[in-house]
Amino acid sequence: AKALAAYADVYINDAFGTAHRAHASTYGVAELLPAYAGFLMEREIKYLTQLVENPARPYAAIIGGAKVSDKIKVLENLTEKVDILVVGGGMANTFILAQGKSVGKSLAEPDRVEDARRIMAAAQERGVTLILPTDVVIAKEVTQGAEYKTLSTEKLPASWHIVDVGPQSLAAMEAALADARTIFWNGPLGVFEMPAFGAGTRQMARFLADLADRGATVVVGGGDSVAAVTQQGLAPKMTHISTGGGASLELLEGRILPGIAIIP
Repeated sequence: AKALAAYADVYINDAFGTAHRAHASTYGVAELLPAYAGFLMEREIKYLTQLVENPARPYAAIIGGAKVSDKIKVLENLTEKVDILVVGGGMANTFILAQGKSVGKSLAEPDRVEDARRIMAAAQERGVTLILPTDVVIAKEVTQGAEYKTLSTEKLPASWHIVDVGPQSLAAMEAALADARTIFWNGPLGVFEMPAFGAGTRQMARFLADLADRGATVVVGGGDSVAAVTQQGLAPKMTHISTGGGASLELLEGRILPGIAIIP
């Protein structure tokens, strides 16, 4: 940090994506020089703090991605703050297990079923509308070109993999989100990196862009959800595209980000 600080008179941090790490370049230098937030950092703090402290309601969160274990804290925290919680992607499979259903060979975390049940119970207790997939796209293999079809989550074959959210589930998600005034989206709804299994994620991006067009505050954070928005040219329609997936989640968990805390 001293070596880096020797090159400058003033330090400006505009790297929100690393603000959750206390590195020499994000924390140490700020202890040694007059330190300020850059314009991007200012924008990130503005919109993400608004989600934590004073969101316009109804407030909804869409959380996808691979694992419940990666996002258990943010799910718990959001359950205390949101009016609507949509769970998709691989982590939804653990919630499907928690409902007593089979997920075949799908990515899931059986050791996190109790966590999922706890979040489901907390949502019910607090009156949060919790939307989980009721139909899914399944494939024989998680590979491009594999055979796939859509089925209800009530009757999934043992040897297939869940790879995307189904049309009925998407319709239920859109119906629940239609009147939301603030929406945070982190994580894809399926195996988005394979185009055949990214339809649900792409459709959600289009739907959220329409909501933003109609005046809702839509904040998107996380690599694949940002990619879904950017690839379809929808980024300019969103209220805010966060540059920090991990940093945005930690801030929404209620954690202090060292790279922000050190700036006066």
